[in-house]
Amino acid sequence: MSKKKDDKDADRLIAVNRRARHDYFIEETYEAGLMLVGWEVKSLREGHGNIAEAYVVLKKGEAWLIGAQFSPLLSASTHVVADPTRSRKLLLNAKELGQLIGKVERAGYTLVPLDMHWTRGFAKIQIGLAKGKKQHDKRATLKERDWDRQKGRIMRAR
Repeated sequence: MSKKKDDKDADRLIAVNRRARHDYFIEETYEAGLMLVGWEVKSLREGHGNIAEAYVVLKKGEAWLIGAQFSPLLSASTHVVADPTRSRKLLLNAKELGQLIGKVERAGYTLVPLDMHWTRGFAKIQIGLAKGKKQHDKRATLKERDWDRQKGRIMRAR
């Protein structure tokens, strides 16, 4: 049964930001909707989204995704000028925005996109409230991951 669920989750994913968990401690996660144009949705359905270099900014009480790339399709409408890296508004409710604004401005957190996925036909992005890791924290994480991998090999060998 878990195999089927994993396949279903893999179909839902559009893009994953792998560097986010390496560079930051993720404290909380939020799911936000994206305001997209028609050609962007078509591009995402084809899997042409990239959030590796993206980040989230709070301006005037609104959340914006900056730096995400959605490559336009060749078959997209020709009368629309496609800007692959335009800023896109994130759709969060007022309570979540209030919490995020307070934590980002006062506590020194930052907002990082973690993954983009489909939920009931809508493109959603999971953003994380994060604190930056220092170099020694990154090394410790890598050391722990290597040890877990070695433990798994030792346990399988027995």
